[in-house]
Amino acid sequence: MAFCNSCGTNIAPGTRFCGKCGAAIVDGPVVPGALPATTVPPVTPAPAGGALKALLIVAGVIVLLGIVGLASLVFFASRLAHHARVHQEGNNVKVETPFGTVETTKDPAEAARNLGVDLYPGAEVLKDGAASATFGGVHTVSLNFESADSVAKVSDFYKSKFPNAMATTSDVGRCTIISNHHNSVITINIQAEGDKTKIQITNVSHKADTNSSSN
Repeated sequence: MAFCNSCGTNIAPGTRFCGKCGAAIVDGPVVPGALPATTVPPVTPAPAGGALKALLIVAGVIVLLGIVGLASLVFFASRLAHHARVHQEGNNVKVETPFGTVETTKDPAEAARNLGVDLYPGAEVLKDGAASATFGGVHTVSLNFESADSVAKVSDFYKSKFPNAMATTSDVGRCTIISNHHNSVITINIQAEGDKTKIQITNVSHKADTNSSSN
């Protein structure tokens, strides 16, 4: 005897719809109150080699970029080495390259002239602490020296030289002064190191001649 899968009423074989509730009759034995089985479509597994292939492609691209970068570096270095010219005269060393000129000096007086900023009285220029470079019309001069005076005293000296500085920041053991002076941007960093005060001055200008002195 068949049963209605909706209400459980006995039904005659071959009946298409339940006479009590009107539900459609499913062929085969039906358990009262049970829901018809649902067919789950099979899951197709992804190709096992897809992820590996993507990783290999990414690795290949990275290797290719590395080779191109290395080749560019070798070309740049070979060109620089082939065309570079080094000139030394006393304490001055000048290196001319296709991309610009780099000069170093150990002469404090000459470094001060190139810098365009007064040296702190009694300060001592550090070894290899002076350098200048010219690239694409931009001239940069840098000088490092030290003094036995305190950070506050050195800072007061340079603040008086640049009273209209664009920015001045002071902290315990440190002071920075930035000034737009004579068409140049001058940065002065003053910092305590041990019992000394280290001073670094950088002058960046868009002209080759920076031999102007500050007043």
